[in-house]
Amino acid sequence: MARARSCRRRGFTLVEVLVALFVLALMAALAWRGIDAVLSSRDAGRASIDRSMRLATILAQWETDLQALHGDAGVPALTFDGRSLRLVRRTDEGLQVVAWTVDGGRWLRWTARAATQAGELQQAWLRSQQLQAEEAGQLPLLEGVSGWQLYFFRGNAWSNAQSSGDLAGSAGDATGTPGSRGAPTRELLPSGVRLVLQLDGTSLTRDVLVAPDL
Repeated sequence: MARARSCRRRGFTLVEVLVALFVLALMAALAWRGIDAVLSSRDAGRASIDRSMRLATILAQWETDLQALHGDAGVPALTFDGRSLRLVRRTDEGLQVVAWTVDGGRWLRWTARAATQAGELQQAWLRSQQLQAEEAGQLPLLEGVSGWQLYFFRGNAWSNAQSSGDLAGSAGDATGTPGSRGAPTRELLPSGVRLVLQLDGTSLTRDVLVAPDL
């Protein structure tokens, strides 16, 4: 009788307690790894969505700038030197010089004040050719951009934007051919711009229809 009562009062041994603690710790570690994987996947998905939305906003601004192109302002309306695209666009306040640049893995956009005088516009254009990496007014848009290339659509064909374009006559020459004798000439603006952006090891292509305001 006393022996039976003693058996009923017997507790866990130290080995059994340690084994139980080990099993609980192992289960907790596995559960934490699972939770951490879920959280990491959620954060990565959220970051990817945020980046995609940011890129869509940037490309929308890119299209807006090109579609507001002003083609006869006394300065080049659209040029590309391999590093920066410079353009003149019309705004409600006047004409504005905009520079899109890829530098140091970043895609940047700089805008000058809208100009209403020819001299102001020329000064803004000259300044756009001297932009530094941390220029005031230059907005970093996107990281991870390793390079880019632009193509212009002229004469039913795409060509490198750094190659010379056809010449058009002075303002008022509706044919788009070289002007009359002694008249100033300028490059014929493209009817389309193709962007090829090297982003995070992939290539993104976007075509924009251009209808310059002459």
